[in-house]
Amino acid sequence: MDDFFEICETDNCCDTKRNIPLIGDVAPEFTASTTNGKIKFPDDFVGSWVVFFSHPADFTPVCTTEFVAFQKNMREFEKINTRLLGLSIGGLTSHLGWFDAISKMPDGIDITFPLIDDLNMKVAKLYGMLQAGASDTHAVRAVFIIDPNGIVRTVLYYPASLGRNMSEIWRILVGLQTADEFGVALPANWAPGDNVLSPAPTTSAEMREKNNKNTWFMNYKKLDKKDIYEKICKKDTDKK
Repeated sequence: MDDFFEICETDNCCDTKRNIPLIGDVAPEFTASTTNGKIKFPDDFVGSWVVFFSHPADFTPVCTTEFVAFQKNMREFEKINTRLLGLSIGGLTSHLGWFDAISKMPDGIDITFPLIDDLNMKVAKLYGMLQAGASDTHAVRAVFIIDPNGIVRTVLYYPASLGRNMSEIWRILVGLQTADEFGVALPANWAPGDNVLSPAPTTSAEMREKNNKNTWFMNYKKLDKKDIYEKICKKDTDKK
């Protein structure tokens, strides 16, 4: 864990330089208390995709709407072998009080995914969730999508004033799994059922073979939504 912190030597620099986990990195390890008990990350989540997301603080309006949205979509995430893990800079007593308040709202719901106790900001610092331009004590709205092997596959950051889009997070998860399972790439605005892109030719012979009505390096092909879901949901079914 200490490898992710580097003392800065220059006089006009901050005291510590935080290295943020990037796409392709192994997810930094930590042990933490959560509203569902202690966890060791990412070991306890191996075999599943993970949406690891942070919130600026408990009892805040935008965060509350996001927690309700994540919980309401939790079953859809589970169908594609994905688990949710939240972080807010606060203690378990505050987290549980917030959960209780959410359950008593007019559109309230019981929050069942774990929320990390990070009062000392250890995990937030480890994952670059504290950004000086935003706040030194409140985490930004970060999202780390981590694959079943514990590798960071997507990193998203949102300001405190903007809530996250559940449909886009879900689309990213389906897209990553589709690319992995079928060896394809996905064009702009892709959604399951849309055409996908085959790998571009790597030899002149392949280029001539592909050189039809389309530009030679743009090779679209159809991939049915049903085939995608059968493939990416199968692992979740096999686990049960």
